[in-house]
Amino acid sequence: MDESLEIWLGRHLSQKKWRITTAESCTGGLIGHRITNVPGSSGYFDRGFITYSNEAKMAILGVPEDILIAHGAVSDACARAMAEGAKSAASAEVGLAVTGIAGPGGGAPGKPVGTVFMAVALPSGMRSGRYLFEGDRIAVKEQTADSALEMLRAALLDEG
Repeated sequence: MDESLEIWLGRHLSQKKWRITTAESCTGGLIGHRITNVPGSSGYFDRGFITYSNEAKMAILGVPEDILIAHGAVSDACARAMAEGAKSAASAEVGLAVTGIAGPGGGAPGKPVGTVFMAVALPSGMRSGRYLFEGDRIAVKEQTADSALEMLRAALLDEG
């Protein structure tokens, strides 16, 4: 691919006349930053949500408290609820969400530092996944953003 992933995504979203919104926890806005580095991104990116706390996830994105109690904020269920909640709150066609443990602390058995869940909500349905990244906090954040944008690309290609 000769063009950057962000440019490809912007062109694809523009062709479909779709808008995207992001819901970011562990990346703190890095994904939105990368999307909006592309000139003309205001045509397909309306807003992003940085919902670092559980309270923000519930109040802004409508993540049900029972998901946070049963699965935790770092879970597939939470990422999926974040993506759908952001999509709904922004009246967008696409919601992209990430939640994870960037480190250096916060890890636990079964959810070590570097554990990240991400989800893409599209008109046709949802795609999500669990990832385990290595490195320091910045490396985890960058790998998360890269993988989330790649997940979005794959989902858009599957969408046709």
